[in-house]
Amino acid sequence: MANTVKRVKETIKVGYLPLYIKLYDDSNPNYRDPMVNYMNMLIKMLETQGIEVVQADDVCRIKPEFEKAVKKFNKEKVTAVITQHLAYSPALESLASLLKLDCPIIVFDTTQDYELLKVANYEGRISANHGIHGVQDMCNLLLRNNKPYYLCCGHALHSEVVSEVVGMCRAAKVAENYKNMIVGSVGGSFTSMGDFLVSDEEYKSSIGCTVKYMTPEVVKKYVKKVTKKEVEDEIAYDKANFNVKVANEEAYKAATLSGLAVRKWMEDEKIGSATVNFLTLDICGLPKMPFVECCKIMQRYKGYAGEGDVLTAGLVGSLMNVYPNTQFTEMFCPDWEKDVILLSHMGESNPNLAAWKPLVTDCPFNYNSCGDTVAMYNCYREGKAVIVNLAPTAPHGKVKKGENYNLIVTEVDIIPEGLENGAYGKATQGWMKPCKPLNEFLKEYSYAGGTHHSAMVYDVDIEEIKAFGKMMGFNVVEIK
Repeated sequence: MANTVKRVKETIKVGYLPLYIKLYDDSNPNYRDPMVNYMNMLIKMLETQGIEVVQADDVCRIKPEFEKAVKKFNKEKVTAVITQHLAYSPALESLASLLKLDCPIIVFDTTQDYELLKVANYEGRISANHGIHGVQDMCNLLLRNNKPYYLCCGHALHSEVVSEVVGMCRAAKVAENYKNMIVGSVGGSFTSMGDFLVSDEEYKSSIGCTVKYMTPEVVKKYVKKVTKKEVEDEIAYDKANFNVKVANEEAYKAATLSGLAVRKWMEDEKIGSATVNFLTLDICGLPKMPFVECCKIMQRYKGYAGEGDVLTAGLVGSLMNVYPNTQFTEMFCPDWEKDVILLSHMGESNPNLAAWKPLVTDCPFNYNSCGDTVAMYNCYREGKAVIVNLAPTAPHGKVKKGENYNLIVTEVDIIPEGLENGAYGKATQGWMKPCKPLNEFLKEYSYAGGTHHSAMVYDVDIEEIKAFGKMMGFNVVEIK
């Protein structure tokens, strides 16, 4: 069972709803033709960026047509619906149907012509470019009826609006992922660690995630499934892809066996994210702490968080499916002189984001009776990133809905500091430069209730992450 890393790009399937007014068809059936042509061009532009578009059967003008389109979108289980006003459309024709949508609404506020003023004296273009007040009519009614919507405004060829629409589709996909995520827990929650702690019932009711446990019985079943050849093949994979310097070969084999058992379990149970509690691993029954496999979970574009943290594990996995340059991390130590923070964790990081070839080596381990193991260490690569933290804001046992969470987001720089295998020896780490002086940043972070486990996403537009939070119903807190 050699580790093969495959990135299967998830399709983002969205509905496309063109809005129009029947009055114009009654007076001139061909009047809409150039507007429809413009719409078709926009759809092609979205498709070239990886969006799968499910179109309404026709341009929608009256209530039955909107109702038919919305039924189609809900049946197709689209991730979001993009609306485009080809011209003005009276909002009470569409409102009742829009309120029945099972997904976010992305309002594509655009018109076919870029310029109007300088040709106003000799070309009549008003009738083909007045959809914006239809947008205003519709958005007012959506607001009055507490139906969220996400606006993208501009001309398709003279702005970044198409990319903005795609970004909102990505945000909707992350939200969809999180609401349907299955999170695997190996060893349960970390005793007395309370900041990210939510019960399984709270997690299911407030977000939608389901938690499955690798119980001692499950461990026995999957340990037996791992063959000697699979362990040998996996170690051969490590030696071909990482810097392997292991003295304790028996511990390496046992740790690899443990990791493969977890992998098989995740595959069979369709688990998209996992967390491992190193304290209770011996009770769980795994031979060794599978640090290397924890890294490979993220390498395979699955979610991970340490110490039994199912909340952040699900968050990381939901982001990872759309933004592959994601990993789990933790703020460890401040450097007050240079206004930076050491990011680190025991031995869990995404090797796809390492600055150098990761080191796989012996790991002295006395936190449980499993004994010494093997771990993977690296430094985070330099670059711009967004820290994403999900912080419950209701007492334990009372987290019931999205607004009981703060989604804290902030843009940071990962700076090129530290040695190849960590500035402090064997450790996975990187140095984070916040967007403001360290004392101010830390104040804002903890006033918002930020937990000590986070996701870190490289090369992402923070507006997309904020939109994801709003689609989930979270209270979005940006530190800037």
